[in-house]
Amino acid sequence: MEENKSEKKFYTKQELEEFRQIILDKLEKARAEHKRLADSLKAYSGTSADSINFTEFGNESREKEQVEILMARQYKFINNLEKALIRIENGTYGICRVTGKLIPKERLRVVPHTTTTIEGKTMGRGGS
Repeated sequence: MEENKSEKKFYTKQELEEFRQIILDKLEKARAEHKRLADSLKAYSGTSADSINFTEFGNESREKEQVEILMARQYKFINNLEKALIRIENGTYGICRVTGKLIPKERLRVVPHTTTTIEGKTMGRGGS
């Protein structure tokens, strides 16, 4: 079977710059959200079991745990965005790590830190 020679293998510098701006915007928002969560977590640290009843303490513990989970997710998201910037620099951004094909622009605009096409993601899960 003959391979389609017109199929793009890489994004242009202009296209990569568009993705870089999307990533930087998301990174700025994600860092601000992470800081907001960290600040709210500090507010929980000042409360002790002695100053509130056990029901309130249980609710506060659960809320604190939820904030910690959100912070961990946000940290992972920030880390993935930073890795995407590195891939732009080293010329591998937008190339599916499973199929080797170019990830569609539409997907990268929505999920700029992705490393797989939908096809690659399905293959990675053992799908057909």
